[in-house]
Amino acid sequence: MSYIDGFVIAVPNAKREQFIEHARTFDGFFLEFGAIRVVECWGDDVPDGKLTDFRRAVQAEKDESVVFSWVEWPDKAARDAGMEKIMKDPRMPAAGDMPFDGKRMIFGGFTPVVSLPH
Repeated sequence: MSYIDGFVIAVPNAKREQFIEHARTFDGFFLEFGAIRVVECWGDDVPDGKLTDFRRAVQAEKDESVVFSWVEWPDKAARDAGMEKIMKDPRMPAAGDMPFDGKRMIFGGFTPVVSLPH
């Protein structure tokens, strides 16, 4: 079964187009190094919760939107090998100029336990 890297970030609304261009450039690295699919989702219906929510998780400000993203890999071994190559790629220092605060990003690797319709 595949392996998923998930990400949640807060992006200033004024930098939406800059974020999309950044994602188009750097998401290509994931595909180049073995990912099957990359999805970037701009928050549209992200409600405030009573105890916790996406906005609080990334300390989103009023003028920011939550972006939920994931990268699908064939398996964890492909992900580990791909991420190692990405981190060593000489093009990566340019990724440091991100249109969001990377310190507030939350991320993790996940093993699917249910996948429909497969």
